[in-house]
Amino acid sequence: MSMIQIRAVIREDHSAWLPLWQAYQRFYNVQIPDHVTESTWQRMHDAYEPVNAALAWHDGKAVGMVHYIFHRSCWTIEPSCYLQDLLVNEGQRGLGIGRQLIEYVYAQAKTAGCTRVHWLTQETNTTAIGLYEHVADRPGFIQFRKTL
Repeated sequence: MSMIQIRAVIREDHSAWLPLWQAYQRFYNVQIPDHVTESTWQRMHDAYEPVNAALAWHDGKAVGMVHYIFHRSCWTIEPSCYLQDLLVNEGQRGLGIGRQLIEYVYAQAKTAGCTRVHWLTQETNTTAIGLYEHVADRPGFIQFRKTL
């Protein structure tokens, strides 16, 4: 496989980003309303929003995406970074692109002064868990959620 380029999304990337975002939703069996998707896309381009995104490119085609959010923490003075969404096209999985996207987020978080990057995955996502256990610590917390 030739070189992968990872860079922050720009407005002109919408048509490359959207199919990856839709594939991510299919993977997790969710349907995010179009108006939320549009708002998310706009936030990625607003300097006052903490929402960020990058795409992995191979031969001029977007083959992976990552979304990450900088936020405050009660545990540190410095900000933290939540890696919210990560997807690599099915045909390119296992080639190191997911790791490169995570390392990109690590670098962005470090530049922003963050002391930690954290994320969640479903317990059935064993392929991703295999990667995550090589690039991060597994702290043992269990997530609880109440939709309002």
